[in-house]
Amino acid sequence: MSENVEKYIKRKVYNSTSSNITQKFVDAGLEKLRACINCGTCTGSCPSGRRTAYRTRSVLRRALTGDESVLQDIDIWFCSTCYTCYERCPRDIPVTDMIIKLRNIAVEEGYILDAHFGLANNIFYKTGHGVPANGEGNKKWRDLRESYGLPPLPPTVHVHPEAVKECQDLMKSVGFRDLLDKIEKQKGKEKAEREKAEAKKAEAEEVENKKKEKKKK
Repeated sequence: MSENVEKYIKRKVYNSTSSNITQKFVDAGLEKLRACINCGTCTGSCPSGRRTAYRTRSVLRRALTGDESVLQDIDIWFCSTCYTCYERCPRDIPVTDMIIKLRNIAVEEGYILDAHFGLANNIFYKTGHGVPANGEGNKKWRDLRESYGLPPLPPTVHVHPEAVKECQDLMKSVGFRDLLDKIEKQKGKEKAEREKAEAKKAEAEEVENKKKEKKKK
């Protein structure tokens, strides 16, 4: 339980703010964010917010004020992109599109969940699919397609495996491969730092335990 509290509930406190996030929204044609009146309709309508700590209004407010800590907040990944907030917003703000853009910015800055990175790096880039349907382990997907009268494999790289190379070339040309390499390097560095800190902590505990044993004697 303590691990979940540390991962999903506790929040780091940051004082860093900038106009970079807002400017990226503007550059993407989402300048309507500035029309938000902070009424809370999005938060009150959110089905995900009823089951998690995700508060749409808070996320957008932090983005609008340039609070960079929002990029590291796991809450932005709780949005299910159902578009209920968009439909009900009294200012007709494309809330869901802004959350998606916020996730894009977060990934560009290297803040991506391990599960998402593994999917992008080990599955999507290598196969051209987010959910591959080929291979023995994915027979259930083929069976599901056939149950709906569809061919077992979609007319994608599964049927045209030679197109995987073309997909990879495209991802390289738009900088997707470079981004993955940058994140992989960053995650490797963070892992090394964690392991170093854990080893240091274990060493300190061992020294402390030896001191206690010596006092007992």
